[in-house]
Amino acid sequence: MIKTVIQQRLVFHQAALEKLQAAYLALVEGGVQSYTIDDRSLTRFDLPRLMEEIRTEERVVDELTSLLNGGKRRRAFAILPRDW
Repeated sequence: MIKTVIQQRLVFHQAALEKLQAAYLALVEGGVQSYTIDDRSLTRFDLPRLMEEIRTEERVVDELTSLLNGGKRRRAFAILPRDW
C-alpha cells in the first residue's frame, strides 16, 4: 500500500478509537446514562459490545502502525485439530 493511504487510514481509525474510548469511559464512570457517537446512542448495556469494538480498532491501529513503520501485515491462520 502507498504510505499516504496507510497514514489516512491510520488517522481515521485512531479518531474512531478515541471516540469509542471516550464513550466507554463516560458510561463506566457513571456520569451519564447514555452516550451518543454521531447518530448512535449507547447505554451501559452496550459496554461488552463497545469493548469488542475498541479491541478491534486497537488491532487495526496496531497493524496500520506496523505497516507504516515497514513491518509486514499479520496473516491470520487457524489450526484445525483432526481426530484420525
